[in-house]
Amino acid sequence: MNELINQVVQRTGIPEDKARMAVETVLGFLKTKLPAPIAGQIDNVVGSGGGEGSAGGLSDVAGALGGMLGK
Repeated sequence: MNELINQVVQRTGIPEDKARMAVETVLGFLKTKLPAPIAGQIDNVVGSGGGEGSAGGLSDVAGALGGMLGK
């Protein structure tokens, strides 16, 4: 999750604590709106800390979201 927070800080210029709050808010929202298996994938990707395997997990989530949205 730190990698995502750092990207928000870099792209928006907001302080890290505010970026962390924003990321946690968005992820919490997504997990309430998505089916449980996909929400679990979000946890796996973010919980991995951006380490090895996180890119594959992120693409799995993106693929599932695209499938849900008809893309």
